[in-house]
Amino acid sequence: MAGGIGSRFWPMSTTSHPKQFLDILGTGRTLLQQTFDRFTELCPINNIYIVTNDMYEKMVMEQLPLIPKENILSEPARKNTAPCVAYASYKIHKINPNALTVVAPSDHLITKEDTFVKAIKSCFAKAKSEDCLVTLGIKPSRPDTGYGYIQFIDSPNKEKDKRIFKVKTFTEKPDHDMAKFFMESGDFLWNSGIFIWSTKSVIKSFEDNDPELANVFRDGIEFYNTPKEKEFIKRAYNVCKNLSVDYSLLEKANNVYVRSSIIGWSDLGTWGSLFTHIKHDKGNNALVGKNIMEYDCHDCIVHVPNDKLVVLQGLKDYIVVESEGVLMVCKKQDEQQIRNFVNDVKVKKGDKFV
Repeated sequence: MAGGIGSRFWPMSTTSHPKQFLDILGTGRTLLQQTFDRFTELCPINNIYIVTNDMYEKMVMEQLPLIPKENILSEPARKNTAPCVAYASYKIHKINPNALTVVAPSDHLITKEDTFVKAIKSCFAKAKSEDCLVTLGIKPSRPDTGYGYIQFIDSPNKEKDKRIFKVKTFTEKPDHDMAKFFMESGDFLWNSGIFIWSTKSVIKSFEDNDPELANVFRDGIEFYNTPKEKEFIKRAYNVCKNLSVDYSLLEKANNVYVRSSIIGWSDLGTWGSLFTHIKHDKGNNALVGKNIMEYDCHDCIVHVPNDKLVVLQGLKDYIVVESEGVLMVCKKQDEQQIRNFVNDVKVKKGDKFV
């Protein structure tokens, strides 16, 4: 899934060039390219599909030249993850009714890639053997209020993989006290947003739990993988609802399982989440940029282009980002306000800077 805007990573991430197409970590590969690299370990390149917005189709082709053009699914509008998953599932199911699929965001970080591959293969085995929906759950390392949480119970089945549990409840972004309780209880995991299932199971689940959405995309059976697909998708996205796959399916279905995984995962949703994944200097500053000079700065995130010289003095717990002529300086503790900054810039300065 590569259609989001990533507004909390402004000013680097903008509508015209969102974070999945950026080298946020300074590795030489964008987040989308890193995600692609990861999945080449799990399936042939011809079996990798990218769902993105119409306006990013060319960018996907430039960054992933090995992906067949017909594997880039362009959405005419942003309608959240449920339509995106339904579109891809019905299209792939028509090609192969026995397909097993992984649904994954294109802008997440996974540092333990070998462990990730093993986890996905284990989930594939379960999804192949029974009618179920599986998600990867991440063991919480802190009471983070920016993530969704999954409460799990022992599986009623005899699982070959002892890390697979039955899902009891989903909870969206709790407050700090609740997140602390979840973490201390030991029976909650972070919801990674990475899902594994057969197309057969997910289509059945759409038809059982969200028949309205299922009807929209089932009507395209004769058009998928034909020259008429694009025209049909425009019609479908005009009428389908804007909702997440969690709300559409996972919170309603009774055959949802979670695999507890330690894969070095972060959804890289905010500058703060990036802080822990960049090498720190002696002042515990996370710096990306070749020409940063700092004096008496501590616990800051600084991300600037390599051709810019930045001199900082006396900052503590700040985010400093420069990109395309926009400079943002913000307290780390106030980073949730970045979306408000973006809205204000749009109102007062127009779309040029966002």
